[in-house]
Amino acid sequence: MTIEERENIKITLDKVCGKWKAVILMELVGKTLRFSEIKQQLQQINHQTLIKQLKELEHDGLVLRHAYAVVPPKVEYSLTSYGASLESLLRELEKWGREHKVKMEEEGKKSTGSSGC
Repeated sequence: MTIEERENIKITLDKVCGKWKAVILMELVGKTLRFSEIKQQLQQINHQTLIKQLKELEHDGLVLRHAYAVVPPKVEYSLTSYGASLESLLRELEKWGREHKVKMEEEGKKSTGSSGC
């Protein structure tokens, strides 16, 4: 593997890693969701963590935040076309995780989920 290839992998992981980033991105594939809807889907996520992860994804150009000037405030999130380009990668990550979980169960091992890349 070349230095450039290693750097490209690192760049990708830097953008989709984080405890919840890849999961948030998958939740938004083909959908526009309000903050509360994302929070409802990802019940285990801390409120502040969700805010932080969404801000980072928005900063990286992967997620679009649309705030409406209404009371109560309404904010929706969707993938940018750039963010949507990650769909096949995210689906492959999910597939690998599913297969790994089955393999660990067959071997009688517990499959632990780590959040860091």
